[in-house]
Amino acid sequence: MIRKLFLSFIAISLAALAGTTPAFAEIGRVKSTQGAVQIIRDGKAFTPTPGFKIEASDVVQTGKTGRVSMAFVDNSRFAVGPNSRISVDSFDYDRTRQTGSFVTRVERGSMAVVSGQIAKSKKDAMQVRTPSSLLGVRGTRFIVNVP
Repeated sequence: MIRKLFLSFIAISLAALAGTTPAFAEIGRVKSTQGAVQIIRDGKAFTPTPGFKIEASDVVQTGKTGRVSMAFVDNSRFAVGPNSRISVDSFDYDRTRQTGSFVTRVERGSMAVVSGQIAKSKKDAMQVRTPSSLLGVRGTRFIVNVP
């Protein structure tokens, strides 16, 4: 247990020194929710409220009337519509250089995106995957809808 805590401390410290976001750190926050919304993390379901911390590998799931908006540390913003299931597959952001990578998967439903600094940093730094396609984002606003 102590070894695990020590290794976590080292990982967080090294990430802080490098200016990057460790995989288990806060990458964003829920701004608003409406209806049935869940964040699934490590197999556990949470009902988020405004201010709820988003972490890499979280899955966002909305019900028939559910909606959620989120803001990320690179200034990306998501608005997730009803009957959606969206996962944050990876998020790595260097705040000093304002570069990184951001991969999201839309399994079903809809998501409106305003991309932030990561998408502007380099070609295909931000990607949105669907069951049938891959979208490389270069700094824009867009909507993804997966029936």
